[in-house]
Amino acid sequence: MGSPPLEKLLSDELDAINHAATASNDETPFSIRATAEDGVLLGGLAGWTWGGCGGITTLWLRSDQRGRGLGGRLLTAAENEILRRGCDRVVVATMSFQAPAFYLRHGYEEVGRTPDMLDGTAKHRFFKRLVAKRLVAAPAQTH
Repeated sequence: MGSPPLEKLLSDELDAINHAATASNDETPFSIRATAEDGVLLGGLAGWTWGGCGGITTLWLRSDQRGRGLGGRLLTAAENEILRRGCDRVVVATMSFQAPAFYLRHGYEEVGRTPDMLDGTAKHRFFKRLVAKRLVAAPAQTH
């Protein structure tokens, strides 16, 4: 069973060790949403920046929006936000039944894989070095 107070305490203690070891205390979350004209959520992305690196923790698209370019626009918006914050690299992980091919198409390099997950799937870890120029702006809201 989970214990949110214990999870927060452990996270805070680990953050203190990380900050002392890296002299970086600038972890900042961000989120980006894509909505229809009527405000209905079509997709979104959540991530963070810390110590010159950005990370994507969640990228979700409504099923009728997949394969139409919205995921790429959200990813571009995230990369732009990561660059805006002074970071030059990004990391992300996904399961084999989710989106490894998507990240490869967008210039990410697979740097690790955990095999033998549920039902024979794998967890894929990706890395991308970002260049200072920004890509085409995406119609999304950053928070």
